[in-house]
Amino acid sequence: MKLSDYRGKRVVLFFYPKANTPGCTREACAFRDEAAAFKRKRVAILGISRDKPETQRKFKEKNGLPFPLLSDPDAEVEKAFGVFKEKTMYGRKVLGTERTTVIVDKDGVVEQIFSKVKVEGHVASVLEEL
Repeated sequence: MKLSDYRGKRVVLFFYPKANTPGCTREACAFRDEAAAFKRKRVAILGISRDKPETQRKFKEKNGLPFPLLSDPDAEVEKAFGVFKEKTMYGRKVLGTERTTVIVDKDGVVEQIFSKVKVEGHVASVLEEL
């Protein structure tokens, strides 16, 4: 599956650092809980992280996520969208995924970027923007 498979449809692409961590689970479940609202707006939801496909599959099943989760193990897509960045974690500089959501229009053009996402209230903000 590729983002180009969704050409002709608006897409919300949410980048998250790691499956099965508290913040990422809350974020994915928030998108799950509002999946019907996105469907009414004719917007597809895709989650993406550097987790392996098997980890993504288990995360999806465990949390009943009704949308695809894409694996980007080499951070190629994350780098293309500018979300693989230097971050400070426990006082140390590390490279990693900055929690980001991107709205992509029907032609594959980025409409909106939500950077440095805070999980609480984020999905409501994305729906409001749509």
